[in-house]
Amino acid sequence: MSVPGTTATAVHEPSETDFKAIIRKVAWRVMPLIMICYLFAFFDRINISFAKFQLQGDLGFSDTAYGLGASLFVIGYVLFEVPSNLMLYKVGARRWIARIMISWGIATSLMVFVGNEWQFYALRFIIGAMEAGFAPGVLYYLTLWFPASHRGRITSLLFLASAFSGLVGAPLSGLVLGHMDGVLGIRGWHWLFLLGGLPCVVLGVLVLKTLKDRIEDAGWLNAAEKSMLASRIVHQAPHSGAGSSLWGAIKTPGFLMLGLVYFLIQVASYGLNFWAPQLIRSAGTHNPTTIGVLTAVPYICGAICMVVVGRLSDASGERRKFVSGLLLMAAIGFFAAGIFDKQTGLLIVSLGVMGGGVVASIPAFWALPPKLLTGAGAAGGIALINTLGQLGGIVSPVMVGRVRDLTGSTTPALYAIGAMSLICAAILLFGLPATLRQKDQPDASISA
Repeated sequence: MSVPGTTATAVHEPSETDFKAIIRKVAWRVMPLIMICYLFAFFDRINISFAKFQLQGDLGFSDTAYGLGASLFVIGYVLFEVPSNLMLYKVGARRWIARIMISWGIATSLMVFVGNEWQFYALRFIIGAMEAGFAPGVLYYLTLWFPASHRGRITSLLFLASAFSGLVGAPLSGLVLGHMDGVLGIRGWHWLFLLGGLPCVVLGVLVLKTLKDRIEDAGWLNAAEKSMLASRIVHQAPHSGAGSSLWGAIKTPGFLMLGLVYFLIQVASYGLNFWAPQLIRSAGTHNPTTIGVLTAVPYICGAICMVVVGRLSDASGERRKFVSGLLLMAAIGFFAAGIFDKQTGLLIVSLGVMGGGVVASIPAFWALPPKLLTGAGAAGGIALINTLGQLGGIVSPVMVGRVRDLTGSTTPALYAIGAMSLICAAILLFGLPATLRQKDQPDASISA
């Protein structure tokens, strides 16, 4: 992988101690702000699930209408994802990520003006379009700053923000809905969107002022550190030129298979994110604060699993086997949630297993695409894989909502999602080409 504005000119091979110090320095300068931004991005996706009860009560929406609105967010996201990431590659991550955050923060805040189904549909679509490219843009940005041997842990650290968003956001959402409803004459679900949207505008400005697009622009690294970091990134990048353009990425064996895998992962992820509060409510818990606290359980389990798996996958270099194992775990959780849908205690245990598998499988998966892609192919290709995956966010909410409207139960949909997770695990074990089946270079600092 080439790093704009840097060269991999020969310098002495850095020791592992030297290099670990550089990685720590980069991580401390880059990751905190990125993680906070990602936390709000994920909260922006799950806050609609907590607003559901009050929103439907105020506006009279059916479960199908709610599911359609949730899916229109994804449609907007999908349509603009690849163009957004290609623009990011042209203008630089700092400017484009800042633009994304400011625009989606404003659009999210405008949810307080929704008064009917068509306004709900339109604004959810706009929010998705404004956020398009954020997640793959950040993932691409990290490939410019961290070598392959550290991406398991770094990607897990990024997605730890999503788990933390569920961990903190779920109880906070319950508190907002339960205790801020009517404050200043504003409904609780309105407060939820304001508190999720307005901080994103501030974070967008911080991104513009603090992030750097290239290693050579990092004034907090000296010349030797820049050279060490750039040379290690280049050394561990894929050497095939097949993925160096978007069209080249599409033609690369295994690329579309990764899109299918991520589609199935996202079916499971949206099944958890959008319907966990409803499952807990249907099992007999009605207090919004209690629902929020219990909904945090799968994200706690997911956070633990992603940290452990990120470290183990870096140490072994095995990526796909870990992702496959996590999806098997997710499938068990979905099947168990369907079986114990009326028993709150066992349902929460099932959601914990489900969350451990689903939440941790996403960062583990994102260590796979950089094995194929470089340059513009990485920017556009990561976005396209994410786009193909996000189609699962269209299928899952509508499918579950429709099943509930027809049967009065979520159980059949849970079984279907569990089966899809099993299929995804099998594809990872048996359906990927040799390039993706190979181990990454293990991180010697962990293996030793």
